[in-house]
This record gives sequence, structure tokens and C-alpha cells, in this order.
Amino acid sequence: QVQLAESGGGLVQAGGSLTLSCAASGFIFDNAAMRWYRQARGKQREWVAIITKSDNTNYADSVKGRFTISRDNVKKLVFLQMNSLKPEDTAVYYCNANIGTLSPRPYWGQGTQVTVSS
Repeated sequence: QVQLAESGGGLVQAGGSLTLSCAASGFIFDNAAMRWYRQARGKQREWVAIITKSDNTNYADSVKGRFTISRDNVKKLVFLQMNSLKPEDTAVYYCNANIGTLSPRPYWGQGTQVTVSS
């Protein structure tokens, strides 16, 4: 079955960097667009970044220029390199893939906590 597992979160000071990883299994990774979302306490989950199967990327305005999404199709990993972190980046970060041909359904990992101290 489809499984997504995030790792790499932690506590970092403002201005610091972290790299999140998401390990994927149970689907044809090469064919899937992969996304990162985040959810701060008391707020709705928001989209952060996407990387398509063709390695095209796009970012939310709030992270553009600071975050970089990438993928390793051999190891079935997707990464989120986060630089110049701000306290407002504090959230649980989730990896997402929408899998299925006729009626794609979203799959999520368990999330990894990122806390940025001021």
C-alpha cells in the first residue's frame, strides 16, 4: 500500500536551515507529483511546494526563494531544503502524493515537526 514517511524535522534558530525527507513506497514514484504541506497549530494545512514527475517545481509565495524541493527517483525520496527559516515557518510538515488514475486520492505521511525559535 501507499506509504509516505517524513523525517528531518527539529528545532532550529531563526535564520537556520533544515532539510526534510520523505520516503515513498507502494506506488510508481517516477510518475507522481510530490508535494509538501504544513500545518501550524490552530491553522489550516497549507500547501508549500510541488515537484512534478518532470522535475518542474513551484512554491508558495511565503517560502519562495528560501525553500527548495527536489526528488531522487532511484531512492524514492523527496526533499525540502529550508533556508533562512523564520518563526512563522514553525509547523508540522507533511509529504503528499495524489495516487490513482481515474479518481486520485490524497495520501499523507505522519508529519514531522519543525520549530523555529526567534
